[in-house]
Amino acid sequence: MSTSALPTPTPTPPRIPEAVHRRRWAILGVLMLSLLIVVLDNSILNVAIKTISTPEPTGLGATQSELEWAINSYTLVFAGLLFTAGLLGDRLGRKKVLLAGLVVFGIGSALAAQSGSPVELIAFRAVMGLGAAFVMPATLAVLMHVFEREEQPKAIGIWAGGVGLAIAIGPITGGVLLDHFWWGSVFLINVPIVVVAVALMIWLVPDSRDPKPGRIDLVGVVLSVVGLVLLVYGIIKGGQLADFTDPAVLGTALGGLAVLVAFVFYEKRSDHPSVDVTYFKNKVFSAAISAIALVFFALMGVTFFAVFYTQSVRGYSPLQTGLLMLPLAVAQLIFAPRARLVVGRFGVRAVCTGGLLLVMATLASFTILDADTPIWILEVIFFLMGTGMAHIMTPTSVVIMQALPREKAGSASALSNTFRQVGGALGIAVLGSVLSTAYRKGVEDELTLLPEGARHTAGESIEATLGVAAKLGPRGEHLVTAANDSFLHAMHVTALWGAGVAVIGAVVVFLFLPGRVPQEPEPREKEAEPVGAGH
Repeated sequence: MSTSALPTPTPTPPRIPEAVHRRRWAILGVLMLSLLIVVLDNSILNVAIKTISTPEPTGLGATQSELEWAINSYTLVFAGLLFTAGLLGDRLGRKKVLLAGLVVFGIGSALAAQSGSPVELIAFRAVMGLGAAFVMPATLAVLMHVFEREEQPKAIGIWAGGVGLAIAIGPITGGVLLDHFWWGSVFLINVPIVVVAVALMIWLVPDSRDPKPGRIDLVGVVLSVVGLVLLVYGIIKGGQLADFTDPAVLGTALGGLAVLVAFVFYEKRSDHPSVDVTYFKNKVFSAAISAIALVFFALMGVTFFAVFYTQSVRGYSPLQTGLLMLPLAVAQLIFAPRARLVVGRFGVRAVCTGGLLLVMATLASFTILDADTPIWILEVIFFLMGTGMAHIMTPTSVVIMQALPREKAGSASALSNTFRQVGGALGIAVLGSVLSTAYRKGVEDELTLLPEGARHTAGESIEATLGVAAKLGPRGEHLVTAANDSFLHAMHVTALWGAGVAVIGAVVVFLFLPGRVPQEPEPREKEAEPVGAGH
């Protein structure tokens, strides 16, 4: 009996060299710094979108649809290339790919800071998304290779807390920069962080790769990117026109769905797919992925309209807006690393279902916000929303990462982050379009005094309406009141849409996530150990 028990612990020590094991927490710190700039960029941009929508020389005069594309050009390139980035990391080495991604991200940031038009900003944001696509999956894949299985949930919890830290630092940093410098400084700030992260990465982080990497699926990459871009373009265009039955809107959106269906069929028949669709036969894995996507759908949509509420309706500065968003991030910082303890007591299903129901309740709570609602109510809503998110992100990330063998960590990370980014992109597109449509319908009767050519532009967003009102002087005062009232109504409608999406997520995780942490991945891990031990 004793001799048969001896081989069980022996494969464990060689899996992670002692020198790497000793500095694993320092490595985690470097990985979080790399993750920080990727998430930081979007959270900084959330505060800056109102400034960028202001006419030159203060901003670029971007319309609401251009703002949505400035966010989504980054997100769609990011999401579309994550699978390929994960495979390249598995093939070439995660450290090499991570370093290359950071450098490209830094170059894109420097170019975005110098953008002379919304179109240039959209293009350079896409370059940033290209770099970020190689950073995000590699951080989680490296984490899975420097921590033993029993420490992985704790490390992933801290990693997820890094997202909360970025969400906290981003809006405040963006507010400080916008108070003292031009709008491009919100992108230029990434460059020194990239330099520090690259130096620490070269010094501390070990390289790892999959001993049996897959082939690159170029056809799959093209189909996924084209399908997502067409779908999102159709949704955003529908909001811009306030007409989702327009032939151009229906044509592009349905065309995007058709391409995505073709992508799924191609992946099922490919011998080297970007996405192994057989993973989704596992209901637990599919439910966890869906929960992450739906959370980011709600979060990105909410932060998009919350900035206009605090700055345009309530009159807060970018820095004040950043501070107002702090409770959302603080809650994630507090609860994300501790969520594993709650899961240990109540199980994944109960914790994630409760988290999504809390997110749903906070989204619905936006309907009580008005032009003179005490601001502490918004703070409570943000804190509770962050609490709910923390109890979804950490458990689902652990479920996803432990569902696949260790050497497939890059693929698991890519899947998780792809659905996160696609959920966020669709959140901005769908909820942004709902907001735009509801706002235009609310304010259009007040724009009849304007020349016909100016009505459409003035009704696209609250910033556009307020810009016209400012030019009218005293005659535009009634337009300001109408713009605020229309925006508040549109925000309430949009928040209820988001709450409905969160309810769908709660039903999915309640039906399919396990009551306790699944034990079935353990045998898979043990099967994969000889492979991991060989490199």
